[in-house]
Amino acid sequence: MTIEDREAPARCRNCGAWLPQTALECPGCGSPREMQMSGIAGRPIPPRWLVIGGGLAVTGVGLLAILGLELLGQPWLLAALSLYALNLVVAALISRPNLRRLLRIGADGDAEAWRRRARRQRYLAYGMAAATGLIGFLMSTKPGLW
Repeated sequence: MTIEDREAPARCRNCGAWLPQTALECPGCGSPREMQMSGIAGRPIPPRWLVIGGGLAVTGVGLLAILGLELLGQPWLLAALSLYALNLVVAALISRPNLRRLLRIGADGDAEAWRRRARRQRYLAYGMAAATGLIGFLMSTKPGLW
């Protein structure tokens, strides 16, 4: 058995070709974004964001069930949860597509466009890190906001 035989296969959504997980592009359509991972017996694997988001939702509901709904009356917690939701939206709708564009531009060789986008992405990452730090501060100090 070769290394390629042991890797999880990927199936192209466009042409249906099977290829190893490490393949950079589909030979049929040439697009790595159109590939879908398959698990045991060809069953599709749910996207990672769905698994992680579902796990977060289940643990959040469990926390509320154990501690009670009065936990949602804490202003610091509402502020922290709002910042967390905003951070997730920014990551999903702005940061991730920008990273894909950066990778695409880097392959094309347009250095000036890459620098501009990289600068924007860096500042966005600084803002997201600051929001995460503020969430940690709110959770540590539990200030009375109003």
